[in-house]
Amino acid sequence: MPKARQAAGQDGAVAAPAAPVAPPAGAVEAAEVYRAVQRSEAFQEIRRSYRAFVFPATGVFLGWYLLYVGAQAVAPGLMRHRVAGPLNVAWVLGLLQFASTFLLTWLYARNARTKRDRAALELRWNTQDRLR
Repeated sequence: MPKARQAAGQDGAVAAPAAPVAPPAGAVEAAEVYRAVQRSEAFQEIRRSYRAFVFPATGVFLGWYLLYVGAQAVAPGLMRHRVAGPLNVAWVLGLLQFASTFLLTWLYARNARTKRDRAALELRWNTQDRLR
């Protein structure tokens, strides 16, 4: 069946568009509560704390990774230099990439636990109380 006939129906009559359905009153109130929470100073402080850790940490880690990749491309002789036995500089720096990933994960978890989790949980409970 052609698409025009599908949209118009079998007899060719075009159905009127459905009237927009208003959301339930509780949904509108909940949306307003969440918007108010998002504008609140407590929420903004949690976001600031998050960004203050994540953006610099991401920049440092990305710089460290690009330094490793760049050194591999620009100074292959340096990267082939043996450090101990079969280990060369490239292997050591590659293994340090893993170590720095675990360190960064631990630092993030510690930062979240000590600086944001309690405030976020309190904000969550206050929001839930407002929605009841």
